Amino acid sequence: MAEVRLSQIEKFYGAVKVIHGIDAVFEDGEFVALVGPSGCGKSTLLRMIAGLEEITVGDIYIGEKLVNDLAPKARDIAMVFQNYALYPHMTVADNMGFSLKLSGEPKQNRDRRVNEVAEILGLQDLLGRYPRQLSGGQRQRVAMGRAIVRDPQVFLFDEPLSNLDAKLRISMRGEIKQLHQRLKTTTIFVTHDQIEAMTMADRIVVMNDGRVEQVGTPIELFDRPKNLFVAEFIGSPSMNLLSGKIEKSASKNVFRTAGGESLPVMQSLSAGDEVVYGVRPEHLTLSRTGVEAEVIIVEPTGSETQVVFALGTEKIVGLFRERVTAQPGDLLKILPDPDQIHLFDRATGDRL
Repeated sequence: MAEVRLSQIEKFYGAVKVIHGIDAVFEDGEFVALVGPSGCGKSTLLRMIAGLEEITVGDIYIGEKLVNDLAPKARDIAMVFQNYALYPHMTVADNMGFSLKLSGEPKQNRDRRVNEVAEILGLQDLLGRYPRQLSGGQRQRVAMGRAIVRDPQVFLFDEPLSNLDAKLRISMRGEIKQLHQRLKTTTIFVTHDQIEAMTMADRIVVMNDGRVEQVGTPIELFDRPKNLFVAEFIGSPSMNLLSGKIEKSASKNVFRTAGGESLPVMQSLSAGDEVVYGVRPEHLTLSRTGVEAEVIIVEPTGSETQVVFALGTEKIVGLFRERVTAQPGDLLKILPDPDQIHLFDRATGDRL
C-alpha cells in the first residue's frame, strides 16, 4: 500500500491542453473515485498515474518514489480495464498467474497465490475455463484477480463496470467495495457514473474539462456542492436549479423566480442579488402553504414517485416517498425545505 501524490499535473496533446495543473493526494489505503462527464480527463489522469500516458508537466509520486520516468511495470501498480483485457487462449488460472510467470515466480508459488485469490473472488470452480466460457461478471472478477495476485501498492480501475448490465453493476460494485475493505490497498477508480462513486468511494474527485472542481466525501459533495457544476452532477435525480433574485418580503428574504414565483430562503443576502436557487428533488414536499405548480409527468417507481412540474416558465422535479395520484395538468402546491436550499452566484456559479 502507498500514498499517491500528484503535483501540478498538466497534459498537452500538441497545442491542446487537456489536464490543467492538478494537485491531489490519495492517501494510503483510501478508495478514491474520479468522476466527471465523458472527455473531462479522468481516464487520461489515471493513465498518467499508470505510466501509460506521458506527463507533460508536473510530478507523480507513489509512496516516496517519483515515478515520472518509470515504466508501468516498475510502478508497482495493477490496472483493471473496461474491456477486461483477458488472453482468450489462456485459462482463468493462467490469466490470473501470467504476471507472476513473467516476473519469474516459481510455479508452486504462482499456483498457491492464484488459488488464494480465486477463493477470495469465488473463482475456484472456474480456474480451468477460458474467457469465452464466462459471463461478463465472471470475466471482470478474473481481471480483478489478475491484478490482486501481484499484491501491488495501488489498484487502478478504468470504468470496469460500464460493460455490465444494470443488475450486475450493482452486484459488482458491492464486491469491489468488500474487496477493498478486505485488502486495504490504495484504490483509484474512474467512472462517469456518480452513483457508483457515491456508493463505493471514501472520497470523490469531481473533474470537469481537465480541472478538479471539488474533492470531498460523498456526503460533503451532496450536502455542500462547491459550485453549480458539482451541484448538478452529484445526485440522482439532479438538483433543481432556478434563476432569479433575492427580494425582501415582510422583513425576511425570499427568492423570486424569473416567472414571479416566491420561494423561501434562510441565507442572509442583499435584496436584488441575482442567484441560482438549488433544491434537490427529495427536499420538496407537497404542502398547502407551498407554491402552485402544474403536473407534467408522474413516474411511480414503487417505493417512490417522481413528478415533473411546471413552475412558471421552469421545470422542477420532485421525489416523494408517498404515492402521488395526480394526473398531468393537475395543480399541486410544493414547498422546498428551507434548511436544504443551496444558493449560487449567478455570474460565477460559486456557492454563496
